[in-house]
Amino acid sequence: MKLTVIGCSGSVPGPDSAASSYLVTAEGFNLILDLGSGALGSLQRHLAVPEIGAIGLSHLHPDHCMDLCGLYVAAKYAPGSPIPRIPVYGPPGTAQRMALAYDLPLDPGMEEQLDFHAWQEVQTIGPFTIRTAPMVHPVPAYAIRVEHGNKSLVYTGDTGPNDALIDLARGADVLLSEAALPDNDSHNPTDLHLTPADAGEHAKKAGVKRLVITHVPPWYDRVTQAENARRTFSGPVEIATPHAVFDI
Repeated sequence: MKLTVIGCSGSVPGPDSAASSYLVTAEGFNLILDLGSGALGSLQRHLAVPEIGAIGLSHLHPDHCMDLCGLYVAAKYAPGSPIPRIPVYGPPGTAQRMALAYDLPLDPGMEEQLDFHAWQEVQTIGPFTIRTAPMVHPVPAYAIRVEHGNKSLVYTGDTGPNDALIDLARGADVLLSEAALPDNDSHNPTDLHLTPADAGEHAKKAGVKRLVITHVPPWYDRVTQAENARRTFSGPVEIATPHAVFDI
């Protein structure tokens, strides 16, 4: 199983990165986790639209889903279209939300190009077993565990601190964790995002093997956020950067 970072900028696209999007591959199958603002362009450096096997959306904030609008256009109008419908997994109501985002009638919305499914606790997508758990965020949001053989990757999506994340990440090979807030800032909102200390603490409690810090907004420094996560997690801490590849 391989993880490729397509976009890792938190909350908004940054000067050197699209917003959240990650490519997970195994057995020739391409699973995209989130397709945030600007990510579709970066994704095409790695694969063509018809090569997308499925997409999983952690939640429906624009920095995690809005490039589904561009994907709809490519699937509908690009040479070689129509292509087989691309499965899209997300919170309940994803199909309706994306139709509204493009100002489409709700019926059919994007459903002639994209095949929408609501997340279940467990589902099979291509060669992967996918487990999800609701997180703590202002909108319905899910952490996603991707398993292939005896390897596992857990992606936090966006979340405040919570025990469900620890349970889902238990023993994972990689925890791809957001760290969008600074440590020790009294102005940090509650139930919104993790700090580096939170990310490290969740990784430690879950007993994960590696922690990869991501979703750092462009107004903070990725290296600093990763260094701060090392204060609470003694295992390897790495930094998600655009087009970085992690073997799992």
